[in-house]
Amino acid sequence: MNAIELEPSPALQEEEPGNYLSESHTVASWLLTTDHKRIGILYLYSILFFFIIASFAAATMRLELLNPQGSLVLSETYNKLFTIHGVLMVWFFLIPSIPAVLGNFTIPMMIGARDVAFPRLNLLSWYIFIGGGLFALYSIVSGGVDTGWTFYTPFSSTYSNTHVIAMAAGVFVAGFSTIITGLNFMVTIHKMRAPGLTWFRLPLFIWSLYSTSLIMVLATPVLAITLALLSLERFWGIGIFDPKLGGDPVLFQHLFWFYSHPAVYIMILPGMGVISEIIPCFARKRIFGYYFVAFSSVAIAVLGFLVWGHHMFVSSQSVYAGLIFSLLSFIVSVPSAIKVFNWTATLYKGSISFETPMLYAFGFIGLFTIGGLTGLFLASLGADVHLHDTYFVIAHFHYIMVGGMVMAFMGGLHYWWPKITGRMYPEFMGKIAALVTFIGFNLTFFPQFLLGYLGMPRRYHTYPPEFQIFHILSTAGASILGVGYLLPLIYFIYSLRYGKKAGPNPWRATGLEWQTSSPPPKDNFLRTPVVKRAPYDYSPFEEEHPQNV
Repeated sequence: MNAIELEPSPALQEEEPGNYLSESHTVASWLLTTDHKRIGILYLYSILFFFIIASFAAATMRLELLNPQGSLVLSETYNKLFTIHGVLMVWFFLIPSIPAVLGNFTIPMMIGARDVAFPRLNLLSWYIFIGGGLFALYSIVSGGVDTGWTFYTPFSSTYSNTHVIAMAAGVFVAGFSTIITGLNFMVTIHKMRAPGLTWFRLPLFIWSLYSTSLIMVLATPVLAITLALLSLERFWGIGIFDPKLGGDPVLFQHLFWFYSHPAVYIMILPGMGVISEIIPCFARKRIFGYYFVAFSSVAIAVLGFLVWGHHMFVSSQSVYAGLIFSLLSFIVSVPSAIKVFNWTATLYKGSISFETPMLYAFGFIGLFTIGGLTGLFLASLGADVHLHDTYFVIAHFHYIMVGGMVMAFMGGLHYWWPKITGRMYPEFMGKIAALVTFIGFNLTFFPQFLLGYLGMPRRYHTYPPEFQIFHILSTAGASILGVGYLLPLIYFIYSLRYGKKAGPNPWRATGLEWQTSSPPPKDNFLRTPVVKRAPYDYSPFEEEHPQNV
């Protein structure tokens, strides 16, 4: 039938039963659901809530930085704002966004399964996530935390008089949600693939989420242990990290970054998988170097555990250890470069169409490439001494996380929105939103590379007047970026009621998820699909469906 063949087509040859959205609209039916698609929607609502709070904190910071002397908030409040922004964005938006939302919705359909391996555990993971979020919200409404999202000791474990434990408990609890999700995905991918769907017929999005799940399961417990030790020192004065108590603050950095650098790939690897789905679809070509792209995801997951020390080049680390970590940091960039080159080769001589998901994919490639290249500066010992803890680090991190991961999330959301809702969004507005987001992002964060190069430290709310022009540009860009994020929210809501019906496969894609109705039925397929061809094989699809070309 197409690149992933069904025998017979379960979705297109028989009348579909009620879709997952029409089963029941009561609140209880949603809160007690075990349907992976509904759980993905619950995660979508949840992360949107935390994204709004974190964005409000970021907007307040940018307004504060318009004035070199800072006149909007007190210094203590500013410290709390960047902590709130960092904690909520990292653990309650970036980490769960693609795996928990798009992964939950699409993984079973992409492998021809009815649901994930452990549906009740899947629902429990969402409740645990909400429980962690409630701890974080309690910390915020009770006065906030001023330690930064890294919770660096001994300030966080001994000296801060803010609600550190509540915020740390929120992250601790949310970590269990991450572990459960990763475990569920791994078992689902191993055990529930459709007949004929071998490992090397899997979509690359599945490869990326499988690699991400490995990191979730192996790295997250280290963060839990680290936060538990921080709490022990703060509650009972046990000397673990505070030098006055016989502890070692650098030990905290080793433990924290042993988790947190792999966590960067928890955020970015799923985004790479999304791009690997979008580009072949809108270039109408098989992905170039499928095996290299697939194994590069695994390589990133493995090598990501070996580079945490580059965060401590200026933290009394041995120069010899620094050299090793610097070398490993350069090596870990190679699998990411393989992906970028293979995406580019896929585009070469492709029949490219510029729908909204493709525009976000182009934005991802450009911004992620800048973020990756500037990361090499920070992986270099000599350059990092100058750039460490400056705005250069902020710009680099946001080019990876926002310019990369959020662009990929938006691209994936636009790509699968017709499948999720059965409705199309206004394509023209989608293109405008992608363009506005790209412009706003670069205007926000590119000036921060210059600020960092000139020596402005991050986390400061006062600064020399000669830096003001760069902060004005960043704040103006943040305003444009906010519009770019607001537009999709408006037209997605509009499309739910007034959008054109999408049909089963509006993008003429080859994945299994597109061989069922939009929205999908509760159990995804009426009969188990049988896979007979390699993924992304668009030539036979065009030959067999000339009416769709």
